[in-house]
Amino acid sequence: MHIATNSEIIDISLEVKTAELAKNFSKILKKGDVIFFHGEIGVGKTTFIRHLINCFQVKNHLNLTEVTSPTFNLVNEYDVGVLTIQHYDLYRLTNSHETKNIGLLENQKEFLTLIEWPEKIENKINNKIDLFFEYGENMNKRFLTIKGINNKTLNEII
Repeated sequence: MHIATNSEIIDISLEVKTAELAKNFSKILKKGDVIFFHGEIGVGKTTFIRHLINCFQVKNHLNLTEVTSPTFNLVNEYDVGVLTIQHYDLYRLTNSHETKNIGLLENQKEFLTLIEWPEKIENKINNKIDLFFEYGENMNKRFLTIKGINNKTLNEII
């Protein structure tokens, strides 16, 4: 039996693994949770988010919607039945002051909040889950490290 540690690095090079991990991850999330997605462009953040949102839609017998990164409109909102997901992409923001104008983390207890490029946020929050996406040496491999959850919960996911 695999036992996860706080420094667990998960190989998500195959999209099927990303989809499986997103499905398992969806089982532990609830309204009020905030997840930060760290990583370079193209490393798999939005792919993971698409699978995550689609898992909630399937679970609640909803039609699957197209899930794209809200790079230009900054936030997309998805009603997935039992909760509403706010998906932010802060890539285009040039400074932390711009986050104050988009309602970021306002009423966060009412939503499941997913944030790509959280490095742009000046005021960090403590109760969040961090997902760190990274390329392997030759950029053919992709890896994910999850921080902010305990080992028991991490074992349930992986």
